[in-house]
Amino acid sequence: MYSPKDETTRVRMEGALAHAAARLSTTTTGTPAWGWLGRTIGSRTDGGNWLRVHCGEAAKTPAAQNEGIALAEERVSDKVSRPHLHELFRWEDGEYVFEAELIDYIAQPVISPETPDLTEDPGLPDSWWETLRESLDALSTAEPPRETIRQSWADRVFPEFLGIPAPAITERVTGHADLQWANLTHHPLVILDWERWGAVPIGYDPAMLYVNSLRVPAVADRIRAEFAHVLDTPAGEIGEQIALAEMLQAVGRGWYTELAPLLRKRAEELTRVRPPATAPADATA
Repeated sequence: MYSPKDETTRVRMEGALAHAAARLSTTTTGTPAWGWLGRTIGSRTDGGNWLRVHCGEAAKTPAAQNEGIALAEERVSDKVSRPHLHELFRWEDGEYVFEAELIDYIAQPVISPETPDLTEDPGLPDSWWETLRESLDALSTAEPPRETIRQSWADRVFPEFLGIPAPAITERVTGHADLQWANLTHHPLVILDWERWGAVPIGYDPAMLYVNSLRVPAVADRIRAEFAHVLDTPAGEIGEQIALAEMLQAVGRGWYTELAPLLRKRAEELTRVRPPATAPADATA
């Protein structure tokens, strides 16, 4: 499981969780669960829900309340398998901004609690894949709160990490924008973490799941088969290039060490250009 990056983070986030519970008139139970680098913390509550607190730097956090899960509750169809929001609370404390979400408790565990990429075949049934397809189809019709992948980001990152100019992103669809194995539960499927959803390039969501599955060829092949109608199109190819550029940018920051050779191999297959082995990683999507 994830853990806080240091003791200061642990104290700050555990205090924020207790503060949020008090303000929302609930009590946390059990051992808290941590998100990546301790940026989020969550716990079951005595009311049978889940309390999740996210922390961001005030200087880098929009002044408005989180548009992610709140607008998902308003705009995303119930045909999309996701937890529902019950209450939302935001506050500032010095250099940090905190947002607490009281959402449905999901009993089934996530498929990959240790890392976003897949390390073994989870043996998912056909019904899981059917729910995923139906959820992404229903999500595609929702009004997006933002444009998640920007052209300016692609223009900077493609030459650095794929070794080619960025294509023009002309076709978009509403997507989750963080579709990876730490955000998907075992059967029955629930899609978690709605902070980043918005307008994404066509094919980006299934492509991101695909490139996070390259260490498990059977699952990677299943994704390509399930979403061939999207991935095997010119627009879908651009979506996959964008997913690879984003993952290789993360490799440049020291992540995905074991996945990195497979990402570079797939990028070369797709673009017919060998991506740089290393590159600066100062751009953000």
